[in-house]
Amino acid sequence: METQNSNLKYLKAKNKVEKLKRFYTHAAVYLVINSVITAVKVMNNINNGETFEEAFYDFSTLATWIVWGIALAIHAFSVYGLPLILGDDWEERKIEKLMNDELKNDK
Repeated sequence: METQNSNLKYLKAKNKVEKLKRFYTHAAVYLVINSVITAVKVMNNINNGETFEEAFYDFSTLATWIVWGIALAIHAFSVYGLPLILGDDWEERKIEKLMNDELKNDK
């Protein structure tokens, strides 16, 4: 029983680390890709006669930051916010409930 409990804790911790790793990767890709897109758009707009401020604060330049930022915020909420709202053991409670429901249906 003790081994099973420690294995469960290990798997839960490993799952949490994987979620964090995916979020950090998502955030890094967000920063790199949006920086490149912004640099290209700003240089293109400057070549078309706009000032740096006009080129940088153009909505089309900032749109990818905003839209992708919303997606990144949702991802962050799923990693950090849901455990605060639902509790750390929500997954365990839900799995246990579903397993109990299955056992009742099998009878």
